[in-house]
Amino acid sequence: MSKKRLIISAVIFAIVIAALLVGIFLTNDPNHVEEETIQEVMKDAVLHEHVKISLFGIKDVNPGLIAGFIVTGIMLTFAIICRIFVIPRFKLIPGKFQLVLETAVGLFDGTAKSNSPHKYRLLRLYMFVAGSYIFVGTLFELLGVQAISTTGKPISLGAPLSDINGAIMMGCTTYLFLLFNGLFVNKVRGFFGVLKDFSLPISMSLRLFGALLSGALVTELVYYYTMTRFIIPVLVGIAFTVLHALIQAYVLTMLVSIFYGEATEPHEKKEKVKKVKKNKKELSSEVA
Repeated sequence: MSKKRLIISAVIFAIVIAALLVGIFLTNDPNHVEEETIQEVMKDAVLHEHVKISLFGIKDVNPGLIAGFIVTGIMLTFAIICRIFVIPRFKLIPGKFQLVLETAVGLFDGTAKSNSPHKYRLLRLYMFVAGSYIFVGTLFELLGVQAISTTGKPISLGAPLSDINGAIMMGCTTYLFLLFNGLFVNKVRGFFGVLKDFSLPISMSLRLFGALLSGALVTELVYYYTMTRFIIPVLVGIAFTVLHALIQAYVLTMLVSIFYGEATEPHEKKEKVKKVKKNKKELSSEVA
């Protein structure tokens, strides 16, 4: 980098920092008092004890369930539109949108083939669905979709998997997928091969929940204090959300492909070598 570009970059960086400081100073209200303590905000973000949403007047549920329904609806609608209007128009020389779709499908397909070359057709479908749900569900919180809680206050819906119940269901569904496919392919051997990893659904669930919740908690923590409310929560929220969406989708699909490959790996029977008994005459001739 030339000296002139370095100076220009330093000046731009200094102007941005100065603008942030000015914005923080102008938006700071020393008389502002928070309705909840930071401990209550963090606890409610994890347990959802006070923030509930009415499900068609039938039952009060966590916001994560409503977010899960919306994300599922978005993905199904997108899939139907692509299948009816986009895929029939695919060309030999792909356009930009076709290239994105083919790259995404090829990524999961290649991972499935490399980690489970003997059985990968069903695996690549599950990897694509699970990875897409994690990625889209994590980015969903950036939309800031609003809902009315049972207390009458508007709340912003977060990622479905930042709710412990959603993360547990994803981990248990993945474990059952591995368990029954191991039973179907390798019978009892494959079933018990997956069953011995009984801690797998717990580790998957807690990994998803902890990673996605950490981004939400950091954003809440930054936004809670008045001095850091200007612009900074937006930058922190976007950075953590995009990073976790990519990492967690990659980690879970990679783990699924590895464990699936182990559960469905064919076991070849070793052939027994027959020992040939030699009589005394043959032994004496060999010695001579």
